[in-house]
Amino acid sequence: MSARPLPVSTPAAQGVDASGVHAFLDAVEAAPDIEPHSLMILRHGRLVASGWWAPYTEGRAHLLYSLSKSFTSTAAGFAVAEGLLDLDAPVLSYFPEFADDIVDPRSRAMLVRHVAAMASGHLAETFDTAIRNDRERPVRGFLLIPPDRDPGTVFAYNQPATYSLAAIVQRRSGQTLTDYLRPRLFDPLGIGEVAWHQHPRGSDLGFSGLHATTDAVARLGQLYLRKGVWEGRQLLSPEWVAEATRPHIATSDGPVAAWGPDARRGYGFQFWMSRHGYRGDGAYGQLCLVLPEQDAVIALTSATGQSQELLNLVWRHLLPAFTAAPLGGEGDDGLRRRLAELALPPLTAPAGPPADAAAWRGARFTPAADPGPDAPRRLAEVGLAAGAEGWTLTLHEKDTRFDLPFGPSGWTTAEGTVPMAVTAGWTDAGTLRADIVFLETPHRLSVTCSLAAGTFTARWHTTPLRGSTLGSLYAPFPGRVPSSV
Repeated sequence: MSARPLPVSTPAAQGVDASGVHAFLDAVEAAPDIEPHSLMILRHGRLVASGWWAPYTEGRAHLLYSLSKSFTSTAAGFAVAEGLLDLDAPVLSYFPEFADDIVDPRSRAMLVRHVAAMASGHLAETFDTAIRNDRERPVRGFLLIPPDRDPGTVFAYNQPATYSLAAIVQRRSGQTLTDYLRPRLFDPLGIGEVAWHQHPRGSDLGFSGLHATTDAVARLGQLYLRKGVWEGRQLLSPEWVAEATRPHIATSDGPVAAWGPDARRGYGFQFWMSRHGYRGDGAYGQLCLVLPEQDAVIALTSATGQSQELLNLVWRHLLPAFTAAPLGGEGDDGLRRRLAELALPPLTAPAGPPADAAAWRGARFTPAADPGPDAPRRLAEVGLAAGAEGWTLTLHEKDTRFDLPFGPSGWTTAEGTVPMAVTAGWTDAGTLRADIVFLETPHRLSVTCSLAAGTFTARWHTTPLRGSTLGSLYAPFPGRVPSSV
């Protein structure tokens, strides 16, 4: 189904100062380590500001990384209300076939509420070990890892905890998370198509891998802000909203404390507490900020390794923009125009070679001897071809090729199983530079080709997690080949 539009108002009518939004836009666009992709602001239940930085667009799903966890939490909330899930039951009780293998008393004592709160008793991430232990049954692999402390006593950001929560919901409901949430969350909220990566086939990851629009993120935040009510109907129990969004375990010690002040406020059921309100939070700046004191929701997608700095900019510029009363509205039209024209800057290098173009036609480039730590390891060759309509850059990865036409200016979008956009040009007579964004993810790849050496270098600005290939950087909608961990 297509999403029903959110109720719309002007910023001023809902007490949002347009100058504060301008200041935030100025700050994120000037920040060297933040690439903004989208922004939506809801105040008093009305959409007051929204924009997408081209070539990212409103209707395209975006990989949410660990913001997926908050959707998994919501599925767990529905399952609790339906009697499918008991927070005080041992995790192992939902997987009786593992009972003879799991002998550690702490693993056997681990409750559903412990994995919901990332308080399994482990002191560090266990995902790789769990997969090594049992690739096809990650819950068993996880339970085979003895917790370092008693469950419920210590926090660790630990993907198999969320995976186990998701696996219980899917086992008890007999459905994937996507299918389970469709009639309970997605359809009632007017959320359109979403896609979730799976492992193994048929089991949504839960801890990551959800692709959804920024609009879907904003709607989830609004549902929680209204304590589970949507359009006058109680969808999600207010008790679950209260439990999921209060701190269950301290995060002020341990590795996450170094992430910044917003990581030290405690953790709920797959939600982080913040200096202001609480949030769903995914790698590289995918954020659902719920601000009860301001009666506001802020949804953001981006590409940054500085998520704390992105939060700092929200608190510095957007938070003061929420006022107690309506405003005059003098800046609303200017803000609306600016939001409609947002764009990531393309490369400024010329799109045609400054010297003889013949040497570049049909050129092939192999990886440089020292590719660097941020290089895609499976990119085997880059090619260049010239045709009647311009130049085409080709990326070769194993048996897969991606053809990316580029023009004299701006971004050129190439649709397909892996939607991309490219901006490219020659920095000098012997060097071609191209930037490729993978439009359903937060990831940008920069490729530089040297004509004299016949080699290329490539680096990720934000490196895909879990060793993803270029061919896996897409939303696995029906009809596309699904990928796994």
